[in-house]
Amino acid sequence: MEETTENPQVEPETERREARASSGSRALRWLLQALREVAETVVPAVIIALVINLFLAQATQVLGQSMEPNLHSAQRVVVEKVTYRLFHGPRRGDIVVIDLPEQSDMLIKRVIGLPGETIEVRSGQVHIDGEPLEEPWMLKPGGGGYGPETISPLHVFVLGDNRGASNDSRNFGPVAIEDIVGHAWFSYWPPEYMGFVE
Repeated sequence: MEETTENPQVEPETERREARASSGSRALRWLLQALREVAETVVPAVIIALVINLFLAQATQVLGQSMEPNLHSAQRVVVEKVTYRLFHGPRRGDIVVIDLPEQSDMLIKRVIGLPGETIEVRSGQVHIDGEPLEEPWMLKPGGGGYGPETISPLHVFVLGDNRGASNDSRNFGPVAIEDIVGHAWFSYWPPEYMGFVE
């Protein structure tokens, strides 16, 4: 009769290997599950943010003092993009953000002249079709003159509210409506300026 002796070390070693393999498999499954959950959350959030930014609204920062006393440098505003695309074009008095190819930064200005109107700025006074324009918003007078010139179709004439410190249509001419990013709608920062933009 042959005697066999079992090595007591073999079984525990095998069990340890199997436990490690099982543990590695569990970790891999957990990692894949976590990645899947992150992807299910992050990817739709990124897509929604892109859609909102491209088509509905975007945040922007006021750069410089050209819109004082109504908007201030470093003030942050939400620009809504839907109104001019779906409902109506820019209206006189609207504060708009424009993105001109020849400018390095987007500009924020007020719509003053509309398509087909003849505009002239002389001695700090805006004239539309020969009549002085009543501007109910606060402004700082100054800056150069302009015109008279008739605004082309699908263009608007824009000015900063701080006329003496504004790079506006007096310098680069009327703006194509297609270069308007949207209507400055709501100021959200700093908190003391929070509210609708007028």
